[in-house]
Amino acid sequence: MPDQLIGVTGDETLREFEFPQREAAFFYGLFLRGHSAEELRRDIEVPPQVLARWHREVEREPSLRDVLDRMVEYRRHVLAIFDSLIGVDTRITRLQ
Repeated sequence: MPDQLIGVTGDETLREFEFPQREAAFFYGLFLRGHSAEELRRDIEVPPQVLARWHREVEREPSLRDVLDRMVEYRRHVLAIFDSLIGVDTRITRLQ
């Protein structure tokens, strides 16, 4: 998912970054269906080896920097929203 960058540019791609809540809700749905929160967090995060590869790619193609930075920030935002949903769900479960 996050490690495939070929052909990522343009307005359509940037519009996809406007709705991290949708993607977080998707992962939250998987959590509610029994998927491990840690496994889902790993799926949401951009792994360090992918970040390193993207940095090398930016050295070769500086015009990709903005898109890559936006992708990383988007994934962090999705993770933060997901974590807040998980936190809310765990608090509700404990109260019941």
